[in-house]
Amino acid sequence: MELAYIPSPSRGVIHLGPIPLRGYAFCIIIGVFVAVWLGNKRWVARGGRVGTVADIAVWAVPFGLLGGRLYHVITDYELYFSEGRDWVDAFKVWEGGLGIWGAIALGAVGAWIGCRRRGIPLPAYADAIAPGIALAQAIGRWGNWFNQELYGKPTDLPWALHITSSTDGRVPGYYHPTFLYESLWCIGVALLVIWADRRFKLGHGRAFALYVAAYCAGRGWIEYMRIDDAHHILGVRLNVWTAIIVFLLAVTYIVVSAKKRPGREAVVEPGAADGEGEEGEKADGDEKTAADSDKAAADGDKADADGTEAEADADADAAESAKKT
Repeated sequence: MELAYIPSPSRGVIHLGPIPLRGYAFCIIIGVFVAVWLGNKRWVARGGRVGTVADIAVWAVPFGLLGGRLYHVITDYELYFSEGRDWVDAFKVWEGGLGIWGAIALGAVGAWIGCRRRGIPLPAYADAIAPGIALAQAIGRWGNWFNQELYGKPTDLPWALHITSSTDGRVPGYYHPTFLYESLWCIGVALLVIWADRRFKLGHGRAFALYVAAYCAGRGWIEYMRIDDAHHILGVRLNVWTAIIVFLLAVTYIVVSAKKRPGREAVVEPGAADGEGEEGEKADGDEKTAADSDKAAADGDKADADGTEAEADADADAAESAKKT
């Protein structure tokens, strides 16, 4: 008898009238908002304008979703184009299936377009949003929990995931909650990047490269635990090979970039400092105007007081003259 385990939701969608509310989609949306919120705070702290991260995310997020879906469909094409399958299902993103490798690659293209339109260096933007992306992944992985997918090998550990669905070849039972492992790992990656960025003043894309390397290190061992169908090369899952290659590329970038462009960018958004100066001058002008108004009011009060005193003296003189008369 199992005394403890992680239960799976009885269903991953709730219908609000004719509108389906899907847990997977909610996790993705919440993750995007968290990434933009944290990215904005970090961008402003580096000298950028408020709202710039969100403006560029308008380009990056759709490209990222498209890239993530394309990677999944291409690497698991048999799920959609083999005999007995319906190719229309390839467009049903809400049912799950987003490859992080494709999402980051094509999302970077969207971010590059947005940065180019604003005259902003892409590496600086990438450094600002890196921890937010890791947190978005941590939240997004819970979408797999709602869909009862991407779990690991059978286990009797107290934190085993209880799979109850038998659709699409699932076998009900207790398995390693790899979605939870990756979610916790991504939170650790976000904290690592934030700490390292503060400690070493990472710049020119190195904070983003650290996020990529750290994520790949965790994805490699977590991928080994999964039992879902996957393509293999030399007996190793495709995503493990991808994690190894991308990890090496990220580490190489950190080393080469540190030598060629040490330190951090002095200016991340041209004109942002000038805009802040104009606002400061405007504030100073408003304060000066208010002070002048207060001074004028005080002078007016003083004049009124002098006038009242003069009137009182005149009345006293008139009364004295009448008395003598």
